[in-house]
Amino acid sequence: MRRRLVLLAPAVALLAGCSATIVSGTATPSPPSKSAGAAAGSELPPDPQPGDTEDCPYLDSQFVADANGQHVSKVRVSADQPHPACFFYRPDGKVQLTVRVYVGDAAVATALVNKAAPVETSNPASDPTGWKGGYQSTDDGAVYAVSKGATAVVATTNQKQSVKARSVVRKAITALKL
Repeated sequence: MRRRLVLLAPAVALLAGCSATIVSGTATPSPPSKSAGAAAGSELPPDPQPGDTEDCPYLDSQFVADANGQHVSKVRVSADQPHPACFFYRPDGKVQLTVRVYVGDAAVATALVNKAAPVETSNPASDPTGWKGGYQSTDDGAVYAVSKGATAVVATTNQKQSVKARSVVRKAITALKL
């Protein structure tokens, strides 16, 4: 089931009574729009980048291996604080799963979720209770992204089953007591 806002019918009804009007003059270009889903005055932080090789402070490698169905050969973390993004690698050196935790502004948290799992294309997510977002399969695997207030947790996996990303998100939320 896709989430969609039904706004077309009222717009069509409104336009039905309008006639064409010619307006002369010079249009002023509008400023560039913000990132998809970002609220006015809020900018999305840059995507996290893998940094040092070290354990993820909120997810155990064995749990990730079991949840994602692949051996974890290495973990790298981003420089983001207080909750770095964690990048879990498989034995061939490719990333198998990433988890990003954002705590800050509620509008940014929602925008990060909508960037990862756009409302137009994703299925609605509400697990764990009180969290809202979306999940979907992607060309490279699947994503599960949810936010609650000023917090967002996003997991991407190289596996097509979003349930794997969902179990990782739930574990991260529990471990961080978010």
